[in-house]
Amino acid sequence: MQAIITNRLALRLFNINDVKFVYELMNDPSWIKNIGNRGISDLEKARAWIVEGPLACQARFGFSFYVVTLRDTGIAIGCCGLIKRDVLEHADIGYAFLPAYWGNGYALEAALATVRHAEEDLGLDKLLAITSPDNISSNKLIKKMGFNLDDVIVLNLSGEKKLSNLYSHTFPRRTS
Repeated sequence: MQAIITNRLALRLFNINDVKFVYELMNDPSWIKNIGNRGISDLEKARAWIVEGPLACQARFGFSFYVVTLRDTGIAIGCCGLIKRDVLEHADIGYAFLPAYWGNGYALEAALATVRHAEEDLGLDKLLAITSPDNISSNKLIKKMGFNLDDVIVLNLSGEKKLSNLYSHTFPRRTS
């Protein structure tokens, strides 16, 4: 897959060189609070997550989570992408950024590029998003991107039951 390029960002596939970044991101208190503890307690577990998560998803579905980097420097600042969960009918978008990069519009820029990729490159008809109900910033961002709140549900993600807002976005039908 070619990287997704925006004005300020490049989204690329994870690789084994991202182990330290994954460890840092997934052990950030905001990740653990809003997404959940994925048990990434050392670099080897971070490596396994890369192989079993994003790389396996890419091979199976043709899409994945991507590392979000600053376009000019290549510094990894977050992740954004698509995942197909067994508990949801359609793929959903997700994102997380290191706190040092919050408040700069990077999440919106990366997420909008990912939504465009889902529609234009992957031809998806519908995209979902799930957020913690108390994650005010994420809920605002999802709504700003044109997603509609469908329901509040309990999801079992990685063995942890969490109350989640379920959003959806249906792409306009293409005519030939």
